[in-house]
Amino acid sequence: MSDPIERPSAAARLPLERLRALCLSQPNATERISHGEPAWFVRKSPQFLTMADHHHDDRVAFWAAAPAGAQQDWVARDPARFFVPPYVGGRGWIGVYLDVEQNWDDIADIVDDAYRTVAVKRPV
Repeated sequence: MSDPIERPSAAARLPLERLRALCLSQPNATERISHGEPAWFVRKSPQFLTMADHHHDDRVAFWAAAPAGAQQDWVARDPARFFVPPYVGGRGWIGVYLDVEQNWDDIADIVDDAYRTVAVKRPV
């Protein structure tokens, strides 16, 4: 029987470890597999960020909850690094490519915003 959980590609492993450290530094953040990818939650739910290496588009990315207006700002600022993700983009989530050169201070800000966007709805 094959493993139903896809493992991160070699290109995704290092950024995944950096992203994991940022996510798990948030108060009461937990990690579990969701839709075959690592995802981070405030306590058991709701989800604030997920890896997105499973769409077979040869891109390594993550999707993050975002405050109102942030998605448009990031995508307008640099569409080579940021995008509107499928499924959750209509709710304002932002997609961040990890297979291009990134500013990890920007990513830390996005993770902080994602966490706060979700945690505010559910006191931590």
